[in-house]
Amino acid sequence: MEIVFYIIVAFFVIWGLVRQFAPVKGVRNLSAKQFQDESRGSQIIDVREVHEYKRGHIPGAVNIPLSQLSRRIGEIPKNQQILLYCQSGMRSKQAAKLLSRNGYTNLANLKGGISAWSGPTQQ
Repeated sequence: MEIVFYIIVAFFVIWGLVRQFAPVKGVRNLSAKQFQDESRGSQIIDVREVHEYKRGHIPGAVNIPLSQLSRRIGEIPKNQQILLYCQSGMRSKQAAKLLSRNGYTNLANLKGGISAWSGPTQQ
């Protein structure tokens, strides 16, 4: 009986990890070069916390922390491509899931986050 319990727990742990790291349907993952190329004419959103944003961000990025995204979703236009990034790509992926569930269809995520960014930053 104990082995069945451990099998069930293992299943849920593996299932949770797969969901966490699986790509978000309908969201493109862009390299830093692709992200930079597509940034013109797109809404860039930095979903890191304010103190992270102030240390340096991609020029033109608007800071809407993931922790505030559901309250501030009305600030994000639906008729424009939305480019998302965070520190490593995990929070922006969560942001993409939230936006996708709320009807946003033109979404892209910076693969590797700002850590992979080689372009200019501003403070």
